[in-house]
Amino acid sequence: MTDPRHQKLAQVLINYSLGIQPGDKLIITAPAAAAPLVKEAYREAIRAGAHVMTRITIDGLAEIRFRESSDEQLRFVLEPERQEIEYFDAMLRIMADENTKSLTNVDPNKLAIAQQARTDIMRRYLERAATGELRWCLTLYPTHAYAQDAEMSLEEYENFVFNAGLIHHDNPSESWQQISKKQQEIVKLLESHDEIHIVGNDIDLRYRVGGRKWISADGKHNFPDGEVFTGPIEDSVNGHIRFSYPAVYNGREVENVRLTFQDGKVVEATASRGEDLLNSMLNVDEGARRVGEVAFGLNYDIQKFTRNILFDEKIGGTMHMALGRAYPETGGTNASAIHWDMIADLTDAKVYADGELIYENRKFKIW
Repeated sequence: MTDPRHQKLAQVLINYSLGIQPGDKLIITAPAAAAPLVKEAYREAIRAGAHVMTRITIDGLAEIRFRESSDEQLRFVLEPERQEIEYFDAMLRIMADENTKSLTNVDPNKLAIAQQARTDIMRRYLERAATGELRWCLTLYPTHAYAQDAEMSLEEYENFVFNAGLIHHDNPSESWQQISKKQQEIVKLLESHDEIHIVGNDIDLRYRVGGRKWISADGKHNFPDGEVFTGPIEDSVNGHIRFSYPAVYNGREVENVRLTFQDGKVVEATASRGEDLLNSMLNVDEGARRVGEVAFGLNYDIQKFTRNILFDEKIGGTMHMALGRAYPETGGTNASAIHWDMIADLTDAKVYADGELIYENRKFKIW
């Protein structure tokens, strides 16, 4: 029996998130496990007048690639992959992993090589997205693997996913438009200040954002969504932070990450588990030790850590920062092959903007 929530989610993705118009060229990429949602998104896009291509993958190919490829193969990027970044008007990617731990024991150096090889593609992808030439959205189809990571049954996890996206509302698109308006007020507040100072248990961090553009993530690129973010001035990050939740990279968890920054650069990094992966990623390139994104999670319908960054970085009452690549639309200029989000709970923290208290008790004072 078809789950009617798939149809409602597809309508939001195609009409609200991607804003598909007649004549748009759209590619939908997803694992075979996401077939029910792919069908509904395909149907909705055809009804909207798009020209649609699908790329359906099968589970386990990434593991084969990393285990069997030579370094030369990992560095090689097929030309069609470069061309499609220029060709399509819109891209919808649906995650539906059946085993989120398949890359756990892969040599982290191989992961780093593959990331480096895609630097130019990701740069062009972000350039087109920043100008509005390319519309993209990333979402997730619930699977047993994700449910297990989140320590839920599949039914519980399905409810969690759809509730986080407000699919249970009568008109989810209208609800996201209302959230967009609320988050825009926070954007206005933050853009009127320069120095941000976050202080609390295991965190005393300062960075500057004067002249940078804060962006309201309101369901257009990630779905579900709910955050505001920018790229800090590259040499302005100073202080220390311990990330409350494990930092997950390709299914591998790095626990109790502690970073110390000096003039924008990580000068000390430790972890109680996975420190080898942490150091490998920090050494990918020069930009990997600098911060490409700072953000505040604002989706208070997400309150549980699930080991999936699509949801976890949006947890209401948290902040996150990403080591590596900046988003050009923020004005950030840091370049790197990686973009690794790490999340800290702000339950006992306060946030000051140019000395003014703007955030406490897990919320902005104007929220």
